[in-house]
Amino acid sequence: MQAECGELRRGFGECRLTPESLDDLWHLSHLIVPGSLVFAITFRSVETATDRLRPEKPEKRPVRLGIRVERVEFHASAARLRIAGPIEHGPELGSYHTINLEPYTEVSVVRSWRPTDLERVERAVRASVFGAVHVLALEEGEAELYRVRQFGPEFVGGVTAGSAKGDEGGGRRAFFERVQDLVRLLEGALVVAGPGFVKEEFIAFLKESLPDLAGRTTIVDTRRIGRGAVQDAIGQGVLERLAGDRELAREVNLMEEVMRRIATDGAVAYGINETRRAVEYGAAEQVLVVDRLLHDPATRTMMEGAEQIGASIAVLSSGFEPGERLDGLGGVAALLRYRLR
Repeated sequence: MQAECGELRRGFGECRLTPESLDDLWHLSHLIVPGSLVFAITFRSVETATDRLRPEKPEKRPVRLGIRVERVEFHASAARLRIAGPIEHGPELGSYHTINLEPYTEVSVVRSWRPTDLERVERAVRASVFGAVHVLALEEGEAELYRVRQFGPEFVGGVTAGSAKGDEGGGRRAFFERVQDLVRLLEGALVVAGPGFVKEEFIAFLKESLPDLAGRTTIVDTRRIGRGAVQDAIGQGVLERLAGDRELAREVNLMEEVMRRIATDGAVAYGINETRRAVEYGAAEQVLVVDRLLHDPATRTMMEGAEQIGASIAVLSSGFEPGERLDGLGGVAALLRYRLR
């Protein structure tokens, strides 16, 4: 993402943001909140003298509009972000309009920016200089390829074949050839993850057929297979080493610490009521919030209280397993400085 923020007074001001990828649109879906004032070039029907003679064919022209946001919808499958609300700046004041944001469409957002919002902008800007990292979860006879988005792993495709260890003929090689076809066009880093030794055998095969890709490949041993292997690899810091993006690894580690403390009756709170109580008592050290609750008034009030007592705030993606686990606990949790009775 490209970003330029003007002078912010007490956190309020304008940021010009240009998304460059699906990840950036996802970030914007959390940065553009209801109540924000958003400016963008969009198309709107403009009536002309000709149109009055032929009203069935109104002309659409590019205009710069400012709308007061009421609704934000992220559509990953269409790579589009829809922002809707009444027009406050531009023609037809008060009319309802929807802005469709796509990659490389600049948007100006005027709002009160929280520290966590500006951290998200910085993360999106940093990520734009790195290529996408892919993780190939590989085991005997089965391979699944995932693209690691900033909102979590995205399934790309898979291969299943009989490849028993004793089959050193067509079975094993045919399987590897099909897996090779799955990863052949990747341009960025590739991580091959999973239990056992089939990973090493596949890399040896890859060095002969696609040496350039093999040179961009890292092997990670994991205890799980499939999507679970992706999370294990991220938890081991592979993204930090390859792409400099620590956020997903941090989500894994924070959520594991929450679950560990719950299991041992440690210093932890979860659910909106318990977490709010921990914040009010000044006991919260690290607050975790699932991204789908960022627009919830009660959650935002709790986050403001957490910032006032100096607690760190981590926003977890609901599209990634740690965020899904947090969602199951009520969507919010806190690691505490001390246990509450």
